[in-house]
Amino acid sequence: MAVEFKDYYHVLGVSPKATDDEIKKAFRTLARKYHPDVAKDKKSAEEKFKELNEAHEVLSDPESRQKYDQLGANWKTGVPSRPPPGRAGGRPTEHRAGDETDEFQFEGTGFSDFFEQFFSGQASRARGASPFGRHGAANGNQEPEAAYRGQDIQGDILITLDEALKGAMRTISVRRTNARTGQAEPATYQVRIPAGIQAGQAIKVRGKGGEGLGGGSAGDIYLRVRYAQHPDWHTRGADLVGQLELTPWEAVLGATVPVRTLESTVSIKVAAGTQQGQQLRVRGQGLPAGAGKRGDLYVGVSIQVPPHVSKEEERLWKQLADQSTFDPRKAA
Repeated sequence: MAVEFKDYYHVLGVSPKATDDEIKKAFRTLARKYHPDVAKDKKSAEEKFKELNEAHEVLSDPESRQKYDQLGANWKTGVPSRPPPGRAGGRPTEHRAGDETDEFQFEGTGFSDFFEQFFSGQASRARGASPFGRHGAANGNQEPEAAYRGQDIQGDILITLDEALKGAMRTISVRRTNARTGQAEPATYQVRIPAGIQAGQAIKVRGKGGEGLGGGSAGDIYLRVRYAQHPDWHTRGADLVGQLELTPWEAVLGATVPVRTLESTVSIKVAAGTQQGQQLRVRGQGLPAGAGKRGDLYVGVSIQVPPHVSKEEERLWKQLADQSTFDPRKAA
């Protein structure tokens, strides 16, 4: 099946010569606008949010961005590409029958066909992917000599931090193109995303992989979890980490500042004299950490200077400058 090219620079509204900071800023601005929690049209916002995540996933990584830019020169001709035999989503997902190879394609995992073919990495055993070899079951329990266990299918699934926090059910489709008949055989499954699952772990769908041969059992589907980028938070284990932007007077005088978490809004007390880069913690507002516990939420202080001031504000700043004895160049 032909694969449609994705113009990730256009998705983020930046130039192909954009800097890393410009890409990051564009993503955060658009992600805040289209985050399903705040958008009025949640369905279209969800699709746009996935598209933004995909573009950011590729362009924010130097190696992936270089690969994408190299691909771009070949895609300008408008000639669509076809996944090579035995690969779907950039991952080996074949099931051999003699010299023939079936092809598998995922839908509903949160990634486009273009991303899956060129930029999706293969899950590794260390991250919970298939513990099986090409044939035979785990722990040395081999199928009968004439029987061959079906191939395990490996893929990625994009989940939001909200889904990681609360858990969710997702509908995915797997379309197998039979190498012998050329017929597409679609199948749809309900996949449970457990609360607290971490990026890199795999969700197993038992017995829904490639068909076995000679009476052998079917393989499994393994979906490696990838977190969708959030406009405000990134993860550190079960902790959530973000920024708290403060005015100079809030940092100097102290303040109580509202911060929106994944679930609600909490108030963070900022002590007088808080410094740039200082981290503040809110306990128990992170992701599930097991045993009924949750990680914490951390915000790094970022003191923002007004880009423009009125004449009256300028007069007051000058008055403060005349009266203040503080000199950061002489401070210990």
